[in-house]
Amino acid sequence: MRVHWNRILVNDPITGIGGESLEEGSVPGGYSGRNKLRDANEHLDMELPSPGRFFRLLGRALTLRCPYCGKGPVRQTWFKMLPVCGNCRRPLERGEQDYFLGAMLFNLVLAELLFAAVFVAVLLAMWPTVPWDGIQFGAPLGMAITPFILYPVSKLAWLAFDLAFRPARGAGKKP
Repeated sequence: MRVHWNRILVNDPITGIGGESLEEGSVPGGYSGRNKLRDANEHLDMELPSPGRFFRLLGRALTLRCPYCGKGPVRQTWFKMLPVCGNCRRPLERGEQDYFLGAMLFNLVLAELLFAAVFVAVLLAMWPTVPWDGIQFGAPLGMAITPFILYPVSKLAWLAFDLAFRPARGAGKKP
């Protein structure tokens, strides 16, 4: 065992090779009493939601209602969201840089899952005379249109997902 500044370098007891860095006071080869992932992300103020809360928030978003209060209105037009909920006046975006990237991810994932579900349903319903020509032209068209149809749903689903793991603090009660 060697001491280097404020760390202890420990050699493996079997191979003699080492240099495993441990903070002072920690147990060699074991749990040091601190969760490094939690400590690295402590500033995010995240928590694991209960399944009921998670599905309640997601259900509100999928029905185009405010994830906070379950009411609305939340959109001006299909492609333009209101900045705040019409009922509870809470913001419908977190105001963080690049926050919309999560909504874009949800939009793509929802569109692809919907495509896969419809494709499998058509295959199972039409088997053995599957209309391959219709699928050849309909699938790309559907994949191009679906993200536009799912735009408000995906944006609210992303907010609900984010609220489930990073609840709003300070204003009112938890959703």
